[in-house]
Parts: sequence; structure tokens; C-alpha cells
Amino acid sequence: MRRTDRLFDIIQILHDGKLHRAQDIAQRLEVSTRTIYRDMDTLAASGVPVEGERGVGYMITSAITLPPLTLTVEELEALNLGMAIVAEAADHDLKSAALSLAAKVDAVLPTQTIAEADAWKFAVYPFADAARGFSHMATLRAAIRARQKLKITYTSKEARVTTRTIRPLHMEYWGRVWTLTAWCELRDAFRVFRVDLIQTAEAQPELFVDEPGKTLADYAP
Repeated sequence: MRRTDRLFDIIQILHDGKLHRAQDIAQRLEVSTRTIYRDMDTLAASGVPVEGERGVGYMITSAITLPPLTLTVEELEALNLGMAIVAEAADHDLKSAALSLAAKVDAVLPTQTIAEADAWKFAVYPFADAARGFSHMATLRAAIRARQKLKITYTSKEARVTTRTIRPLHMEYWGRVWTLTAWCELRDAFRVFRVDLIQTAEAQPELFVDEPGKTLADYAP
């Protein structure tokens, strides 16, 4: 069982409001008690209202709950972008709530909800400067999904402007910037572009297929 699936199952077990011993949950899910202890720590750190302690048991305290939802890829992207924008708010409470909500979504999101080659990839730290680079997001995401080459003009950190044809592979946001990992045909190598430094992005009619040494799996930062 994948860890994300197990975390979701634990939440379902605890939803009855009763006290559950870690060893009973472990037996039900066919894992070790130590694994359940670690999972409980993860759920608590993610903002799930879990109370209890080792050797006693765990339960979920009263909290607002929603019925199960099935989200499309686009709806999931919209949810993440919305949380990213709120996380940039000056209001400390709203920012904390956005980060907590993001952690809860991450805790129950199946790892294969978005196929490796078919979507814009969500990063480990997705709540930085959400507004930067938004003007190109639709084009970049569509090209990643369609496996379509892009022609971009890019301003480097040294303020040099270059035009490149790239194979877009992976988008994520780190720290204060969004990045795009791609195979650059000009350099014949992988390159990571800051999205906020992309001046133009134009989809090309040419599609690309996986070639040895040019896939995201081959990229080693």
C-alpha cells in the first residue's frame, strides 16, 4: 500500500470519533506499529486534528469535514494555485490557513493522481511567489501535457536575451520563483528556466517523444 493511501485509510478509521490503538490500526492495515506512529506524526504535522499518544491511542477531534470529492486535473491545479495566492497574503492567519490546507490536501492526494508525463508537476514547496510567471502558465502547462516543443525568449540572470527551442518536461515552484525543467535544443542539454524570466513562450507544431537521455527521469540536478 502506498503511504498516501495508508494515510487516507487512517483518517477514515479515525473518523468514527473513537479511540483507536496504534497496534489495532497497524494490524488492520498490515503494517508495523512503528509505521503507524510515524503516520500519526505526519498527519498531526499536516494539520489533521489528531489527538493521542503512543501506548494509549489516537482519535480525531471535532473539525469541519467535507464529503469525498473527485477532482479533475484542472480543478486540482486551480485549488493549488488558489492556495498559493492566499499564502502570499499579508494576513498571517490566512497564510497559515492556506499552508495548513495545502498540507491536508498533500496528505491524501494519491501519488499517481497526475501522470508523470501528462501534467504540470507540483513541487514540495508550492507556496512561494505565486503571481510570478502566471502569464505563461497556460502555454507551459499545455505544452507539457501535449509533449509539444516551445520556442521561448529568455532573459538570463546576466541580462542576456536568448531564443531557444525546448522540450518542456516539468514545472514547479521553489522559494520565491517558479521553474521549468526542459531539454534545451540550443545547448543540447537539460536546463532549468526561471518562469518569471521567460519573455515569450510560443507553442510549436512539432511534438516530441521520449528519447534516451532526454527524459525527465534522465535529469540529474
